[in-house]
Amino acid sequence: MSEKKPNLLGGLREKLVRRKEAWAKEGRLLTGERADPARDRLPPGQREVSNWPVLDLGVQPSVAPEKWHLRIDGQVAEPLAWDMDAFLAQPQVESVSDIHCVTSWSRYDNSWKGVSARHLLSVVRPLPQARFVLFHSFDGYTTNVSLADFDDDDVLLAHSWEGKPLAREHGGPVRVVLPKRYFWKSAKWVCRIEFLAEDRPGFWEERGYHNEGDPWEEERYG
Repeated sequence: MSEKKPNLLGGLREKLVRRKEAWAKEGRLLTGERADPARDRLPPGQREVSNWPVLDLGVQPSVAPEKWHLRIDGQVAEPLAWDMDAFLAQPQVESVSDIHCVTSWSRYDNSWKGVSARHLLSVVRPLPQARFVLFHSFDGYTTNVSLADFDDDDVLLAHSWEGKPLAREHGGPVRVVLPKRYFWKSAKWVCRIEFLAEDRPGFWEERGYHNEGDPWEEERYG
């Protein structure tokens, strides 16, 4: 079945995109410091906030929970497609983790509920050649991570935050949460997870952002 792919740039505030590309070229916010996540909770160049800033590119797709779906395919033994009922029927986990945004703010102790990455991996069973993961969102956004980064005990697909359904502006009904990476890697409005043998840069990675995005190594741009 063919699938119509959204044109992300077509719906974006292009001026904002160009500004962020310029930030990458300039190395905006870079301190040149490194930190040890085992010792330093706040990565270099970050400041703690108590609110949760809303950052997007002028596109917030409205996806009703009953219309939400997730496809998982690529280099896996068992491709699947979940609707919300199937997603909620999976084992549910609760976790607490910090958010580190590339724009220099961090928010501590966020409470999430959803399906763990490791459960998902146990269901789809990545093939031996699978080494990377590409997240696709309902608005056409993509971002890439290594399979090793996805296969971590604090990674999940979250449908709730602080005991309430995840709000649309923060990526609801379901978003990815990868606490050990800058938050642009935690794709909002996720609709597809593609397993790859070869790495494929996502939207911001193609526009000057770092491929790995480790906050303690200050991998903002690359």
